[in-house]
Amino acid sequence: MTTSILRILCILRIRAAAWLAGACALVGLATVPVSSDAQTGLNQLSQQLSAQQGRQQHLQDSLKTLSSLISSLEAQISLVRSREEAVQAELDTDRAKLAQTQADLVRERKLVALLKRRLAWGRQLLAQQLVSRYESDSPDLVSVVLDSGGFTDLLERLTYLRDAEHQQQQIIAITTTAKHQADSAARRLAKLEQTDRQLTADAELRRRALAGMDSLLQNREGALQQAQAAQRAALSASQAKAGQLQSEINKIQAEQAAAAQQASSSSAPGAGPALGPSGGWAIPYAIVLCESGGQNLPPNSAGASGYYQIIPSTWALYGGSGPAAYLTSKAEQDAVATRIWAGGSGIANWDCARIVGLLH
Repeated sequence: MTTSILRILCILRIRAAAWLAGACALVGLATVPVSSDAQTGLNQLSQQLSAQQGRQQHLQDSLKTLSSLISSLEAQISLVRSREEAVQAELDTDRAKLAQTQADLVRERKLVALLKRRLAWGRQLLAQQLVSRYESDSPDLVSVVLDSGGFTDLLERLTYLRDAEHQQQQIIAITTTAKHQADSAARRLAKLEQTDRQLTADAELRRRALAGMDSLLQNREGALQQAQAAQRAALSASQAKAGQLQSEINKIQAEQAAAAQQASSSSAPGAGPALGPSGGWAIPYAIVLCESGGQNLPPNSAGASGYYQIIPSTWALYGGSGPAAYLTSKAEQDAVATRIWAGGSGIANWDCARIVGLLH
C-alpha cells in the first residue's frame, strides 16, 4: 500500500514538474522575440478558425430547421397516403358496384327483349283468332247442338273455347305486366349505372388529386433532403478545415514554446547541443521539443531535468541511476522515459502533450 501511494505521489510530482516546465516555456515566450510574420500567421489562422466555427454554428442551425421541415413533410405525406388509400378502396367498391349494375342491366335488357317477343307472339295469336272468327260464320245453337256428341260434349266444347280464349288473354296480360316491370327495371338500372359512373369518376378524380399531392410532397421532401445532405457535407468540410487550422495553431504554439525553452536554457551549464527529430526519442519528438528543446537540461525550479524533464523522485521510481536524469547518458534517460511512457498510456505525465495537440 505504501509503495502504491509513493508511486501515485511520484506521478503527481512529474505532472506538476511538466506543468511548471510548460509554464516556464510560456513565460519565456514573453522574453523571446517572435517574428512578426509568425505572429501574423498565427493571428490569421485564429481568425480563420473563428470563421469556420461560426460557419459550423450556422450550418447546424440550418440543419435543425431542415430536419424539422422534413419531419413535418413526412407527417403530411403519411396523411395524404392514408387518404389516398381510403379513396382507392372507395374507388374499388364503386367500380365493383358499377360492374354489377352493368351486368344486371344487360340481363334486364335481354329479359325485356324476350318479353317483347312473347308479347308480340301472344298478340299475333289473338289477332289470328279474331280474324278467324270474323271470317267464319258464327254457328247457330242448333248446329252446335247437332254437332256435339251429347250435352256433356257440348259443355266441354264451350268450356274449352272459353278457357282457351281466357288463357290467351291471361298470357297477354302477364306478358304485358312483365314487360312493364322489365322496362321499369331497365330504366332504374340505367339511371343507377349513370349514378355509379359518376361516383366512380368522382372517386378517380379524387385519387388523381391525392396522387398529385403525394408526388408534390415527395419532390419537396427530396429537395430538402438534398439540401440537408449538402449542408452536412459542408459542415463536415468545415469541421475538417477547423481541425487542420487548430493543428497548425498548435504546431506554431509548440514551436514558439520550444524556442522559448531553448532560449531560456541556452546559457545553462551542461546543456549541450540540441538533438533533432532523429535523436531516437522514447516519446514523440513534438513533446520533447516542447519540454526541453531536444537538450539535456539541468534541473529547473521544480527539479525536472534531462531530455525528458523528469523529476528526481520519478527518476528513481522508474529505475534511473544517480540523483538526477541530466547526469546520466541519453540511453539511460531513453530507457526510463520508455517505462514512464508505457506504450502511450503514460502520455498524461507530460503536459506538453496537451499543448502540442497529442492529448485532449
